[in-house]
Amino acid sequence: MKSRTNVTAIVIHIVLWLGIVVVAIPFLWMILSSLKSLPEFYSFDFLPKKWDFSAYTYIFQQTQYLRWYGNSIIVGVIVTASELFFASLVGYTLAKFRFRGRGAIFVLILSTMMVPTELLVIPWYVMSAWLHWTNSFWGIMFPGMIEAFGVFLMRQFMLGIPDDLLDAARIDGMTEFNIFLRVALPQVKSSLSALGILTFLGNWNAYLWPVIIISTQGMRTLPVGISLFSTADNGGGLQWNLIMGMSTLAVIPIVLVYFIFQRQIVEGIALTGIK
Repeated sequence: MKSRTNVTAIVIHIVLWLGIVVVAIPFLWMILSSLKSLPEFYSFDFLPKKWDFSAYTYIFQQTQYLRWYGNSIIVGVIVTASELFFASLVGYTLAKFRFRGRGAIFVLILSTMMVPTELLVIPWYVMSAWLHWTNSFWGIMFPGMIEAFGVFLMRQFMLGIPDDLLDAARIDGMTEFNIFLRVALPQVKSSLSALGILTFLGNWNAYLWPVIIISTQGMRTLPVGISLFSTADNGGGLQWNLIMGMSTLAVIPIVLVYFIFQRQIVEGIALTGIK
């Protein structure tokens, strides 16, 4: 029985290590390719014959990469903070208060999840042009400030908070907003972590809406800025070593966030069942 358990554990570990290799090799290849010269990139050797940092020198001296980096951080942080606050507030209201039309409002919010983003960009753009939001941070951010998925997720977790706990806070004289902020939110920290990570990643990698609403280089976010170098007309052909260098630098915040909040991310994803 024990030997069978050991064999199963060995097989599981082998499969896990194979999965790690499959996932990690593209990232390793990206990093190594960013340290090659452009002619060497096309040799398709895995390791660089000569370590070449010219791609990074070019990125920091000849492009607005740091500006795009800053734009992405601003958009990601503000949209994530807004989503966490408003989605949890609406979710708490729908879960813990009884009022006429509550079910209809929830169904109406859920129904917006059925509409593909590609269908929404035209009305978003028309509204942005009418309100003079084009080529601005607000224009990039407003579609994600509160989303139906976040409301749905937070409502489901808010339902699990005991009403007695909230009633005890009311008896102690706390205001409804303080009960939400100091009693309800700490009970759903794991779901907040998962929602925050997913929202930040979604905005960090967003391309379709930013490329439509942005018209100047200075307002570009990272995915839109990097796409400048994915065409052959940007100075003599595709500069793959630059693209690999920019992509490597773009991954750094995501890796840092993962290592800092690793436990909360794993707990949150396990609780919500999100892949």
